[in-house]
Amino acid sequence: MPVPISPPYPSSCAGKSSRNLPRIVLADDHPMVLEGVARLVEEFAEVVGKVEDGRALLNIAPHLNPDVVVMDISMPSLNGLESARHLQKLIPHCKIIFLTMHGDSSYITAAFEAGASGYLLKRSAGSELKQAVQTVLAGNTYVTPLVLRRDPFPQNSQGMGRPSLSQLTPRQREVLQLLAEGSSIKSIAGLLKISTKTVEFHKAKVIETLGMHTIPELTQFAVAHGLVEK
Repeated sequence: MPVPISPPYPSSCAGKSSRNLPRIVLADDHPMVLEGVARLVEEFAEVVGKVEDGRALLNIAPHLNPDVVVMDISMPSLNGLESARHLQKLIPHCKIIFLTMHGDSSYITAAFEAGASGYLLKRSAGSELKQAVQTVLAGNTYVTPLVLRRDPFPQNSQGMGRPSLSQLTPRQREVLQLLAEGSSIKSIAGLLKISTKTVEFHKAKVIETLGMHTIPELTQFAVAHGLVEK
């Protein structure tokens, strides 16, 4: 069971009234990125938790009750898109900002479908993150201009007749990600607390739905849709 690497994270703003600062949880599987984002956020908010994967985020976020979660899309064990869907149910008031390297229109469409309020690229975090947090807390949506210039909301980002993540159930998407990460059927069953037969069933449905027959094909699909990194 993954655990947060430093809960709760002590804010450098300790001398200020934390009641006047937004509470933020950060999630990114790259420790150096996580630390860098934390330093940026500490200038205007209280970082109450940092985690390195989606399941750890779901374990700790409800206890920390953040106002905002800033997270990557590609994370091990459970990706940011699935984590966002769960967070919407666990902490309905919490705003979600994706901070990612993915600038393709299909990613931003999927992010907002998953419940995001903000989307910006990692290379613009230094100049935009504060504005993004303030914007979503005010009840508005923030999208980095770097993405908007690319027409981020095409009418059909998946293309006619092509398989998409939306064709899979949440559990099937979880199984797909874990298979693409190299997990065995037995280990997936243990992590998801289901039987190996149930995992095999979900795997078969994923293969049938996507029209793919090998793990390399499933892995390529998962990488293309941001479930796992290359």
